[in-house]
This record gives sequence, structure tokens and C-alpha cells, in this order.
Amino acid sequence: MNYTYILQCADGTFYCGWTNCLEKRLKAHNQGIGAKYTRNRRPVVLAYYEEFATKHEAMRREAAIKKLTREQKKRLISAGEETIRLQMHTS
Repeated sequence: MNYTYILQCADGTFYCGWTNCLEKRLKAHNQGIGAKYTRNRRPVVLAYYEEFATKHEAMRREAAIKKLTREQKKRLISAGEETIRLQMHTS
């Protein structure tokens, strides 16, 4: 499985990336070896992610998310949180 993800950094900014192991990548970001951008903005928390079958799909989605405005990213994160809440209540 491949993932496109958004992190919220300690300074409130967002970072978008892709990976094939979400847990390992989040750990790397918080150890300061994940990306230059997040190195000085730790700790980071996972704010949003999407799953994809291929690396190409994940990379394409990452590129699309990076073009969004901050407000659009906030709405995407909020919509994802709402989906999770709905799934928890129906399970």
C-alpha cells in the first residue's frame, strides 16, 4: 500500500508527502531525518492520509495536494476527520 499524507508541524504549518510505510515515515520525520522542511518544525503529527495501490497514484495525489491553498488543506483534513468519526459510530 502507498500513502499520501499531510503532517501538521509544531509551528502550525503543513507538510505533504508520500510513502509506502506511514508509521515508519512519521517516525523518521519526528527523528529529524524525514525531510529538511520538517527537521526544524518538530514534533509533527499526522493530520490526514489517503491510501493508494501504486506509488504513481500516491505521488500524483501528493502533487495535487501541494497545489492546494492552506484553507483547502484544512478543509481536506476536516473532511477526513469527519469520515473517521462517522466510521467509528457505525462500527
